Amino acid sequence: MRGMYLKCHKRFKDGKEHRYWCIAESVRTRNGVSTRQVLYLGEINDTQRAQWCSAIDVIDGGDSGVRQMSLFPEDRIPPVGALNPVRVRLDAMTLRRPRQWGGCWLSLELWGLLELDTFWGRHLADSRKGTRWTDVLAVIVTYRLLDPGSEWRLHREWFRNTAMADLLGCDESVAAKNTLYRCLAKLCGHKDGLFKHLRERWGTLFGATCDILLYDLTSTYFECDVPGADGLRRFGYSRDRRPDCVQVVIALVVTPDGLPVAYETMKGCTSDKTTLKDFLAKIEKMYGKAGRTWIMDRGIPTEEVLGEMREAGTNYLVGTPRGRLTKLQREIAGKPWRKAKDGVQVKTAAGTDGDTYVLTRSCGRRDKEMAMRRRRLRLLLGRLGEIAQMKDLARDTLVAKVAVARHEAGRSAARAVDVSLPTAEAPFSFRLDRPKLRDVRRGEGTYLLRTNLPPENPEDLWKLYITLTEVEQAFKELKNDLSIRPVYHQTDGQIEAHIFVGFLAYCLFATLKQRSRGLAPGLTPRAVLDKFQTVQMIDVHFPTTDSRTLVLPRYTQPDKDLQILLHRLDMRLPEQPPPRIEAPVEN
Repeated sequence: MRGMYLKCHKRFKDGKEHRYWCIAESVRTRNGVSTRQVLYLGEINDTQRAQWCSAIDVIDGGDSGVRQMSLFPEDRIPPVGALNPVRVRLDAMTLRRPRQWGGCWLSLELWGLLELDTFWGRHLADSRKGTRWTDVLAVIVTYRLLDPGSEWRLHREWFRNTAMADLLGCDESVAAKNTLYRCLAKLCGHKDGLFKHLRERWGTLFGATCDILLYDLTSTYFECDVPGADGLRRFGYSRDRRPDCVQVVIALVVTPDGLPVAYETMKGCTSDKTTLKDFLAKIEKMYGKAGRTWIMDRGIPTEEVLGEMREAGTNYLVGTPRGRLTKLQREIAGKPWRKAKDGVQVKTAAGTDGDTYVLTRSCGRRDKEMAMRRRRLRLLLGRLGEIAQMKDLARDTLVAKVAVARHEAGRSAARAVDVSLPTAEAPFSFRLDRPKLRDVRRGEGTYLLRTNLPPENPEDLWKLYITLTEVEQAFKELKNDLSIRPVYHQTDGQIEAHIFVGFLAYCLFATLKQRSRGLAPGLTPRAVLDKFQTVQMIDVHFPTTDSRTLVLPRYTQPDKDLQILLHRLDMRLPEQPPPRIEAPVEN
């Protein structure tokens, strides 16, 4: 945290020039350096010695100690008895090294709020050469939060254009290329300990518990030439629509408020349904088994795992294929709809397996699916018409073109069109199957949930399931705001570390989101970060009459909108850092 400036305000009054001086001073580093109050010098003149000799703590470039000095302009003679007088040449003032300060300060505030400095201080001891690994990690995570990119870019460009060295009280050695990679190699062994630490902090800060957990998976791809898939890098189902790239699968657990609890990195060919059993055991080992409810999307739990969860007394609420609705049609048809919210209705039915099934009907979802189905149906019919007009097509070619058209149209649109392939008696033809179209329309906007929770309030079950959007949002923020994709690392260790750093950055992101949600509603975390990044730091250089230089590191004053945001978030910027005296460079 830094910011300090020396400024003279001139005013002519009654034919006389008055000079009013303001010096802002402060110092605050991550290593606990003490701060000093900002001083006001007032009007500087010969008759008011107390105002002429207002003191400022100055760190002398040739002395590691702090001593008090008195500042005077070049055209004024210091009065007798002034303590360590220094005369500065105001006309030679220069501004140097503009660098990003506000976003870095906010990131380190969030870092301290989660007490990650304490946690990593216990697990990452300083090296024998004095490298503070906690500072290196704070730099890497802040970089991922604010302006994500490669470690090479951090080393070559980003660090020197920020105020991280000023805030942490370190130098550029923390951003050395080899130091960054050595730090990454130290992280993943402390993953389980970090999860336990985060659970305690989420509870302390936001009252979060692990009674309800959301579980989902995503994938992230590699942008590289891979002669052969190995280790974690495998070909598999790509949620990023990059089946041409190898990938890894990431499983994530968050609370209903979107606070991350745990994650796991898996091979890119891992099937969703094979991941849940081991993850359940891991969470139960860390946090216990008592009374937990899991919320998942369809395709993740198998019948076997759901049966084991029922026997273990673990609750679940999962999406389930709409095809199961045919087995429940008779029982659910006579049940009345219950309002969950405007435009959403629910009804329940008991299954033969002892679970409760919740049928949900959403007007908004119906309109969306109807619009998509109509657009795809028009495209399908148009494409089939084009195929019908093609002459001298071989049967195999025609069949392939029809198959591609139906696949691109999607299941709902393809189901509503009856296609007749050419035979010796009849040419190729197609028609709209209206009975099937009516079935498709009846199913639009509906989806089915499955749970072993009490069925008395199906509207509450629906509201609980909707929180699953928090984990989907987490994946969006990890990929878009924090840019964990594409991955360029090649070894499994570096791949794990890359995702680990992304998870740490998301913890800061989620903390900011949770604070903003209650204190500054309507602002996204990225918007808040962008506001803070408008605050820059500069070094104000004042040459002195004895060939030295007074250097005042200063952060710029926040704009009105940021001042309002600081007030809403109940945050206060630190005092400006202290100035220092630099001795002349000897040739």
